[in-house]
Order: sequence, then structure tokens, then C-alpha cells
Amino acid sequence: MSTGTLLAIIIPAAVVIALIALAVALNTRRRSRLRDRFGPEYDRTVDDAGSKRAAEHDLDAREKRHASLDIHPLSSGTRDRYAQEWSGVQEEFVDRPQDAVHDADQLVTALMRERGYPTEGYEQQMRDLSVEHGRTLEHYRAAHEINALSGSSQRATTEQLRGAMVHYRALFDELLSNGDQPGPSRA
Repeated sequence: MSTGTLLAIIIPAAVVIALIALAVALNTRRRSRLRDRFGPEYDRTVDDAGSKRAAEHDLDAREKRHASLDIHPLSSGTRDRYAQEWSGVQEEFVDRPQDAVHDADQLVTALMRERGYPTEGYEQQMRDLSVEHGRTLEHYRAAHEINALSGSSQRATTEQLRGAMVHYRALFDELLSNGDQPGPSRA
């Protein structure tokens, strides 16, 4: 075999291998970025979607939708007002824990709306929040589940209701504290 023939085989093969390596590296970087951004929500989405490729497509779509939303900071007066309202809800827990959990849910929803998140439909709320709040989203799910339980024929225990308040507080604090600064994707 002549040198020219060998080069005609080796060079295209090397180019193909380099392109495959580049594609793998870019995919690995994208996957790592999505894992960092979404935290535990990444794995949950992979489980729900059945494959990493489908999950990553879904997470990319969430990011695109989130970028189109008008998520905005809160004024210091608005943050103070919400903090006072939260204190009132916590005080209410002593005498009426079930009502306090319901009010905590409504207050978190109002805070989402104030920040610019759409609040129609629980599943869409979860998808929209997952982009910047993926690490605290499990708290919101747990609180929502307990709140739904307390409104059904079953009754949540006082300890479960207390747990719901703690879970709501995690997302509430994050929404409140991130209200005056951009999230990690907006730097």
C-alpha cells in the first residue's frame, strides 16, 4: 500500500475520531452543566423521562421557557412585607396548624407570582421553579403533599404539618433571598 493511500485512509479516520471525541466532550459538558443547574431535579427528570437524552431535552426546554419569563427582583419593602407575613403564618401554627400550612402554601404561591413566576398549575410551577430552585424543589413537593393530605379525609399529624412548614420555609427563603439578585444562570 502506498503512502498516499495510507494517508487517504488515516486522515479521514483521524478526523472522524476527533469529531466523535468532540461530540462526546460537548455532551459530557452539557450533562454536567444540567446536573449542576438542576441538582436533584436532574435525576428525578431522568427517572421520569426514562432516558438521559429525553430528560436533557426536557430540561433544555425548561431553561428556554424560564428565559422567556419575566422573573424579577423584589424591592426591599416587598421582601420585608413577605417576611412579616411569614412570621404571622408561623404564629398561626400554634393555634391552627392546618390553617397555617394552607396559608403557607398560599404565601409561597403569592411570592412566586410577585417574582414573576406563572402560578397556574402545580406541575408547571414545578417545571418553572426547577430551573433556578432545583435544590429546594423537593421541599416544595413534600410540603404540597402534606398540605393535600391535610385537606383530604385523612388528617396530617401535627408533626407532619410542622414538617410541611419547614419545607415551605425552604423554598420561601430561597425565593425571598434571591429576589434581589440574579440566579446562577444570569451572572
